Amino acid sequence: MKLFYAPGACSLGIHVLLEESGAPYQAEWLNIREGAQFKPEFTAINSKSKVPTLQKDDGSVITEFPAIAFWIAATNPGAKLMPATADGQAKALEATDYAVATIHMQGFSRMFRPVNFAPAEGDHEAVKEKGREIFVKGLAWLDKALEGKDYVAGDFSFGDAAPFYVVFWAKERLKLDLPANVAGFYKRMLARPAVAKVMAAEGLVAA
Repeated sequence: MKLFYAPGACSLGIHVLLEESGAPYQAEWLNIREGAQFKPEFTAINSKSKVPTLQKDDGSVITEFPAIAFWIAATNPGAKLMPATADGQAKALEATDYAVATIHMQGFSRMFRPVNFAPAEGDHEAVKEKGREIFVKGLAWLDKALEGKDYVAGDFSFGDAAPFYVVFWAKERLKLDLPANVAGFYKRMLARPAVAKVMAAEGLVAA
């Protein structure tokens, strides 16, 4: 398998899951700052021009964070990344979808790419403020979801990968004070050997 990733991007969560899975894989850095995602060499693999992108051993490709995360969990049963119950699986999927589709795409993206939401520059500050509001509300939801639990589905699962990357952004990029349960989750994630290995491989530093 080959993971196309960008250091510190949302692909961080998939990188962690691959390391947790124990399955052999290659990680290929895609320089999205220089537009490598738009070059023919990559668009031939993923015409969506984004990471994470997972190329399987047979050459077929899986795109979109939730799909990749679910596939890794489903195809590596020994790693116990898939919750054992339907309720647990639903919680893992819920946390994944909310982190990606709302906290990231509606919150974080508004703060850092306001032009995608309002072409007029005069509207950008309002867009950024709305993004911050969505992002902080998302952290509050995650804090409630983690109440009385170490991870979103109880035990560690694929459902923790997307929350991890948005919490990483909250703490290390936005310098936000994390809610108590989220702070505990972040600390536990950083202590996992697979996470530490991936953070080092991507050149990331946690405060």
